[in-house]
Amino acid sequence: MTRPVTLFTGQWADLPLSELAPLARRMGYDGLELACWGDHFNVQEALASKTYAKDKHALLESHGLKCFAIGNHLVGQAVCDLIDERHQSIVPAHVWGDGDPEGVRQRAAQEMKDTARAAAAFGVKTVTGFTGSSVWHATYAFPPTSQAFWDKGFADFGRRWTPILDTFEAQGVRFALEVHPTEIAFDIASAQRAIEAVKGHRCFGFNFDPSHLGYQGVDYVKFIRTFADRVFNVHMKDVWWGRGDGTVGVFGGHTSFGDPRRNWDFRSLGRGMIDFESVIVALNDIQYAGPLSVEWEDSRMDRVHGATESAAFCKRLDFPAAAGAFDAVFDKDKQARAGG
Repeated sequence: MTRPVTLFTGQWADLPLSELAPLARRMGYDGLELACWGDHFNVQEALASKTYAKDKHALLESHGLKCFAIGNHLVGQAVCDLIDERHQSIVPAHVWGDGDPEGVRQRAAQEMKDTARAAAAFGVKTVTGFTGSSVWHATYAFPPTSQAFWDKGFADFGRRWTPILDTFEAQGVRFALEVHPTEIAFDIASAQRAIEAVKGHRCFGFNFDPSHLGYQGVDYVKFIRTFADRVFNVHMKDVWWGRGDGTVGVFGGHTSFGDPRRNWDFRSLGRGMIDFESVIVALNDIQYAGPLSVEWEDSRMDRVHGATESAAFCKRLDFPAAAGAFDAVFDKDKQARAGG
């Protein structure tokens, strides 16, 4: 069987789930990866109400949809970040509280533990999300940045996230970090270091998204093979790079997505530069059987048009792994056994 094709709902949170679910089905999706914002999935309501999970599943099932993962990127971002006014606009009010940075980080950590409990109550085994980072601001190493400085950042990540991951393990749920600039892991090297920081915690893995790796020059197919046992979820998102008019580089020039001067930008699936054929081959090689979750972003295209073509792109591209080597049929002994 090929993998289910789902839609990550984070970029559709302006629509109530009652409207998005039938739309997603019409666009060709098999399920949704529910974001923990908008009204798509509320962590505290899922824990407080005995009927929340049942009602949410009933809504999805009435439109022929399933849910394989939930995503809590916005709260996860606040666990390790240096908190500023931008975070108030993305985290729930009870997480922001009085805005004291350390208080925000601690409340965000508690909310992520609650997310694990809510996911278990909802019957899903994977939570995707971000971690934030206390050292991302110093990625460009000037003033000169020592390895001891980086070590402190990874130690902070390990200290804050290990108790969260322990809760995930107790609930039978895994956390899949979307490897991404601004996170503790944003390429292969930093992902390896993040694993070490949580001492190889078995509930810590990755939400593979090639769009955040390709424009950096990271080998995104190598990422799959390097972390074969830690690819817990897959986001299908495309990107192009080497574009623009030469005035904006890889750091973005403080421009907005869709600005024609940009060197790189996200594109609808199949319209960028990611080699998805090689991605599918690698996913088959590591025996990944989870969903292909479209995270649709393209500033130049109507989103319903783009998400519809993206679902079709995934279904056309995906294929089941081979049952055996194609040249095995040349073996005379096997031919004789097949012939009785």
